[in-house]
Amino acid sequence: MTNSKKKRIKDKKLTAKQLQREILLLFKANPKKQLNPKQVVKKLKVDNNKDAVQYALENLVGQGHLVSLPDYKFKIKHRELAPSEGPNAKLYTGYIDMTRLGSAYVTVEGHEEDVHIAAKYMNTALHGDHVQIKVWTPRGRRRAEGEVVKVMERASEQFLGTLWIYPRYAVVVPDSTQVPIDIVIHLEDLKGASEGDKVVVKVVDWSDPKHGNPRGVISTVLGAVGSHDIEMKAILINNGFNLEFPDEVIAESEALPGQIPEEEIANRLDIREVTTFTIDPDNAKDFDDALSIRYLETGECEVGVHIADVSHYVKPGTALDREAFRRSTSVYLVDRVLPMLPERISNELCSLRPLEDKLTFSAIFVFDKNNKVIKRWFGRSIIHSNRRFTYDEVQQVLDSGEGDFHAELKQLNKMAEQLRKERFKKGSINFETEEVQFRLDEQGVPVEAFVKERKASHMLIEDFMLLANREVATYISEKGKAAELEIPFVYRIHDEPNPDKVFEFARFARELGFEMNISTPKEIGRSFNKLVEAAQHNPALKILEPIAIRTMAKAAYSTDNIGHYGLGFEFYSHFTSPIRRYSDVLAHRILEGNLGDEAWRTKKVLLEEQCQHISKMERRAMDAERESVKFKQVEFMEKHLGEVFEGFISGIIDKGIFVSLKETLCEGMIGFDTFDEAFEISTSRLHARGVRSRRELKMGDTVMVLIKATDIHLRRIDMELVG
Repeated sequence: MTNSKKKRIKDKKLTAKQLQREILLLFKANPKKQLNPKQVVKKLKVDNNKDAVQYALENLVGQGHLVSLPDYKFKIKHRELAPSEGPNAKLYTGYIDMTRLGSAYVTVEGHEEDVHIAAKYMNTALHGDHVQIKVWTPRGRRRAEGEVVKVMERASEQFLGTLWIYPRYAVVVPDSTQVPIDIVIHLEDLKGASEGDKVVVKVVDWSDPKHGNPRGVISTVLGAVGSHDIEMKAILINNGFNLEFPDEVIAESEALPGQIPEEEIANRLDIREVTTFTIDPDNAKDFDDALSIRYLETGECEVGVHIADVSHYVKPGTALDREAFRRSTSVYLVDRVLPMLPERISNELCSLRPLEDKLTFSAIFVFDKNNKVIKRWFGRSIIHSNRRFTYDEVQQVLDSGEGDFHAELKQLNKMAEQLRKERFKKGSINFETEEVQFRLDEQGVPVEAFVKERKASHMLIEDFMLLANREVATYISEKGKAAELEIPFVYRIHDEPNPDKVFEFARFARELGFEMNISTPKEIGRSFNKLVEAAQHNPALKILEPIAIRTMAKAAYSTDNIGHYGLGFEFYSHFTSPIRRYSDVLAHRILEGNLGDEAWRTKKVLLEEQCQHISKMERRAMDAERESVKFKQVEFMEKHLGEVFEGFISGIIDKGIFVSLKETLCEGMIGFDTFDEAFEISTSRLHARGVRSRRELKMGDTVMVLIKATDIHLRRIDMELVG
């Protein structure tokens, strides 16, 4: 570092947060010292005035780090014996849910309310960490308090932040408000980064003895702040996903052979001569499922669901397998994909590309003349895809009745319609949420936003994948019953809806004119399906569909099968997407072990731990994907400031109303402070009424709005009512 740069850093004024950090480090380095503001200024050699230092000192007292003494002096607060060290404390485990103030809550079994963890008892734990805590109930209070005694698993060890350089060290201030600590960097670990750069830092020591803060090394330098590319990378990093694969993972994937040995082919069902094709989105690069179809001499029809055989290449105990499990899922942002597996596997070896021999794990079904499944077969196979279809190409063939494989596609669509009809008859819920899509320019900037249209081609693939997933789970369960033992398996489960939430929703729907029967879970499902049908004819009811989904339990992975309420299946798993889901890799391994006469079992406790981790990473991926959509919606609306759009009221809060635009689903807010009168909000938050005019604004109302302002960093669109 040059002398001029050192001087510039040394002489600059510190921000309030930086000043507090430097003061705390000073007191930690001098634990017996008692200092006043003037002495602190002198020792730190900063340009901040005495009043600013006084304010910072008082804040540190309020946070429990310092103690205030007479004569305006302060000293470090030495650790007191925590109540958790008393005889009445009990040990529990759970996940940290952090607040903006640095404290947290942990949900633990046996406590109706979450356990509160004060900031001083976090002991380096951060949001999402799996922790062991000691819990006690303070005298005279009902709510339990706790202290983190051990971090069992870190949610993330890499963080995105801004780099600040000092003469003897540097710090990274994380962007996320859920990481309220600065990370110390030794100057030799800067990796060429400059002051103010956005960087990714990997923590290597969670309690550096010299500074008290975590110590890290910079792993990636993203560059100057402001790039939209950096913002999208930030979404991934802040949700706990690494942008790069470790070197050993890349090395293992590159070392995998590209040729399929003849002895491997000899051990598989060879169906390369059977008509086979893939159907995927236009921009897909990894094709992990294919369909085959042929007529048997008996007149019956055989349909094969062929899935990329990832487990052939990704073996337990390898660096590839460890990294795939750690990620657990691919993440699909609007303008990029962060894959679960390196491209060598996802786009080359395992991708079922046309006119190439590929190794697969197949579920093959024989249908009778009434399109009913009468036989099934599971096993390893080798296929040769004849054609790569996009959804639009298949839809064009179905609509016109001509084109490549038109007879086969027509037959598959007929079978899919039959499967769908039976599924809904048995209780499957027909939630088809609207999904926004974007057309991007070469720089990734959205030039068009539109609602994705679900067509027969999408549902064709979906119904055959649902069939394979259901039948694999059913096969494992039946085999376990036949052997009179449980075969631990990765089930995809979905619990019945919470009765209290459903009751509130039904009352909500009644106010909008829709009556629900909520007497039993089965009737609730039927009512949800009737709502979907009614919304086709009454657009005002459209607003109820996403709210109805929020009343449902979240689907998850578990070894304890409770069925899948939303699909109406007693047994269900994920088998069909091992390139992008680790749950499916596990399902393949367990299924393979149980294809013979003997039952093969893995340890249920270990498998359940894996299920919990995969479920957690799936939720993070969904959060990242939603955040990227919101980002691109705001980015798109930046170019439409001052324009007027049609929308509908999608939410009402104390500050104002939310409006979702009909064509793009972009959601913004109209503050009540933009009106010329105050509004009273109903207790149900379904409508607001002007106190003077008695004008009413109701959920689902169609309105015209002007785009007033956007804030890309806050992901916010400000609107104004027109007329």
